[in-house]
Amino acid sequence: MAPAPATIMANLRRGVVEYCVLATLRRGPAYGRDLAVRLTDEGVLTGGEGTLYPLLSRLRRSGLVETSWQESPAGPPRRYYILTPGGEHALAGFVEAWKPFCTAVDRTLGAPS
Repeated sequence: MAPAPATIMANLRRGVVEYCVLATLRRGPAYGRDLAVRLTDEGVLTGGEGTLYPLLSRLRRSGLVETSWQESPAGPPRRYYILTPGGEHALAGFVEAWKPFCTAVDRTLGAPS
């Protein structure tokens, strides 16, 4: 029996979501909740903040993002995530690998059976 489309999407997301986070941070520093909203709106994140924060912690421990605390106009200070040069490098490597991979998959899927 073939896996359901939702299962396939979950597996695809698992492989690329960290790079989507890095790409989003390339636009500038972001608060965790704002990241979750952007990625959910773009269809990348479906698990919400519960899956995002552990990923952000891994990215921070890996040196791909840094954090800074900023005062919030409503409530306690917020932790903002910032892309590091190492994160830029990792993202560039992903983009370099992603384009030919997508082309190969598209070519394969479009090939006659």
